[in-house]
Amino acid sequence: MSLPPCPKCNSEYVYQDQEMLICPECSHEWNPADADSDEDNLKIKDANGTLLQEGDKITMAKDLKVKGSSLVLKVGTKAVIKRMFDKKDHELDCKVDGVGDMMVTAAFVKKA
Repeated sequence: MSLPPCPKCNSEYVYQDQEMLICPECSHEWNPADADSDEDNLKIKDANGTLLQEGDKITMAKDLKVKGSSLVLKVGTKAVIKRMFDKKDHELDCKVDGVGDMMVTAAFVKKA
């Protein structure tokens, strides 16, 4: 019987304990029946650690300079999340009030 590698550290030394799979290297435990549904959901958090979802209203937590222009998004500028991406930077595709569509890093926004 072949078990899938650990989703956290990709270790191949996974073992099964009843319904749960356990990784001895990073101590991660998961149920393989629930693994398919977790991959579809992105878990992106704002500056306060609140989970964000598509359609949420957000505000800027600090002044942000817009790359390639002299525009600055001030603290409190409102936006709505259109899409979320699993990227290192600029995870949120937003519609910013008074500016238009823009990619923003989640660490610099707060959920409104």
